[in-house]
Amino acid sequence: MCRSTALRALAALLLATLAVAHGGPASYAAAPPPAPGASAPTSAATDDLYWTAQRMREAQPVPDSKPLKASIRSDAVPPSHPFNGIPQVGTFFWTDGKNVGRFCGATVVRSPGRDLAVSAGHCLSHPDPKRYLSFVPRYHDGLKPYGIFPVTAIYIDPRYYALGSGKGARWDYSVERLAPRQDGREVQDAVGGFDLAVYPGYAHSHVRLIGYPGFSDASHPKPLDCWSSTHKYTSTDPGAPGDFLEIACAAYIDGTSGGPFLVPDPFGYALIGVIGGYHTGGDTPDISYSSYFTKDTLALYVHAVLGDPPAGGGQPVA
Repeated sequence: MCRSTALRALAALLLATLAVAHGGPASYAAAPPPAPGASAPTSAATDDLYWTAQRMREAQPVPDSKPLKASIRSDAVPPSHPFNGIPQVGTFFWTDGKNVGRFCGATVVRSPGRDLAVSAGHCLSHPDPKRYLSFVPRYHDGLKPYGIFPVTAIYIDPRYYALGSGKGARWDYSVERLAPRQDGREVQDAVGGFDLAVYPGYAHSHVRLIGYPGFSDASHPKPLDCWSSTHKYTSTDPGAPGDFLEIACAAYIDGTSGGPFLVPDPFGYALIGVIGGYHTGGDTPDISYSSYFTKDTLALYVHAVLGDPPAGGGQPVA
């Protein structure tokens, strides 16, 4: 049996098993027409030259990033601290249709092709072209310690496109397929990766939250690190229905969207969420949220592994 056939057989088995266990198959719509201005992705060499330290430092959060509102900081909220990051977590950088540099956090997950990362859906769901869209592992202080990996496809649940960041908040996650860096090395071979956990449960006592705050603020040139616990939050907002992971960590300001919720496992960490979901990640810097990973998340992962045409998200890469 060839590799492609074996992968498809495994994917079908996984999705069928989850459909039986959790009620109904995960759907995936056909890709719409390409967005205006879309073109082929650029190369690692081109993107590496484009993303200078100054351009990365001047990048801004996406418009729907976690809002910056009044802090509710108290002694009950675990503190965060800046650090130099970890190899498996980094940022996507791109230039939007108005030539503004943008960024959002992401995490490398283990995959057969060794080329996938996971972020928030609202980070990359905008239809405008995304020029020089690339992933920089362990970005900090204007540095690219592991090089740069261009994004070749973006997978976002079709319901998120249809319903938006409010009604579609429970599907606020995405999977990205990455090209090798200049030396031909895949991202997972260069930095490692974490397991993607679906149906991980809501109550975890030992969770690591990493986020990249707005770089334009000179006091935040590094990612933030915090250990806390998670629990289930059921939204009372009819404009953003669903059940979400909730975590208290201080100072996760504007720009931290896409940052990972990590729990220790025998192989390092498992990714159980990303900052996003309810109100695109929360209403204050001290409380963050994630959509709950389900069979729908696994479906995106499987489609990315197989290289299927993305349902809308993979087109606006220019």
